[in-house]
Amino acid sequence: VQLQASGGGSVQAGGSLRLSCAASGRTSSNYVMGWFRQAPGKEREFVAGITWSSDSTAYRDSVKGRFTISRDNAKNTVYLQMNSLKPEDTAVYYCAAQVPVGGTYVFSRTNRYGYWGQGTQVTVSS
Repeated sequence: VQLQASGGGSVQAGGSLRLSCAASGRTSSNYVMGWFRQAPGKEREFVAGITWSSDSTAYRDSVKGRFTISRDNAKNTVYLQMNSLKPEDTAVYYCAAQVPVGGTYVFSRTNRYGYWGQGTQVTVSS
């Protein structure tokens, strides 16, 4: 599966952005989808994740209540709505797809995701 992230940009603190991740190729699998981010000089970190059926989501603590992950399987697209953005949210954001193994998955571990998009830059100014 190929992933294409878009929607990044530059906003002022308190603003909003909506990231999209379009999947193509072998999209018939029940992928778990995740958003990660990486700031300069820092490790890539988990932001949010969602199961195929959207029955389970997860967020890192610092974005809870501000970010919302959702997906439209008919469009093979996952979204990350980001509100009340802060300068510390500045990073390159990546979407990723994970195939559950034996019905199990782990939202937050990068090594469980086998497919990655190219990243989209989000810059939040104070």
